[in-house]
Amino acid sequence: MSDSTEKIPVKITIILPTNAYFLSGIRDFTLTMTKNMTGFSEQWAYRFQSVVDELCNNAIEHGSEKGKNVKITFISVPEESLEVVIEDTGTGSAKYTAAQMGNLVKERVSMMHSQYLGLRGRGLPKIVAEWTDELLFEDIEGGGLRVRAKKYLRDKENKVLSSTVQVPTHLQLTN
Repeated sequence: MSDSTEKIPVKITIILPTNAYFLSGIRDFTLTMTKNMTGFSEQWAYRFQSVVDELCNNAIEHGSEKGKNVKITFISVPEESLEVVIEDTGTGSAKYTAAQMGNLVKERVSMMHSQYLGLRGRGLPKIVAEWTDELLFEDIEGGGLRVRAKKYLRDKENKVLSSTVQVPTHLQLTN
C-alpha cells in the first residue's frame, strides 16, 4: 500500500446532440455536481454553471451544425480544481481556430472596459474569462475546437472558495 495522497480525478463525459433543448439538463447536472464535488459556495456553483452554459451554447450555436454532437467533459480533482472541456465538430456557422478564439477573447476583454459591445458577444469575456482561472482553446485534429475552462477550489491566498463571498451580487428593491 502506498503512502501517497494522490488525488484521483473524477471524469464525467456527456455527449449531446446540437440542440439547445438538452441544455437545461446540463445546467441542472452542472450545478448539482459542482455543489456536491467541490464544496463551492452556492454563488461559485452558479457561476460555474453559467460558464458551462455559455461554452455549451457557443459550441451548439457556432461550432457544430445541426445533427452533430457536442462533447462535454467534467474533470474534478478533489480539493484542487474543477474543469470543463467542451468539444465541437467545427462544422458550424462560425469556424474559428484556437488562435483566433484566444485573440477574440483578449480583444473583447480589453473592449469591455472601453466600449459597449451590444447584447451579444459578452459571454466569453464577462462570464467565462472572469469566472475561471484558466481558459484554453485547442484545435482538434480533423476540425473543431476544444475549450478548457478550469476553476481552482482555492484563491491566491489558498483560501477555500466555499465560504460566502462578501461582495453583494444583487440588489433587492422593496416598497
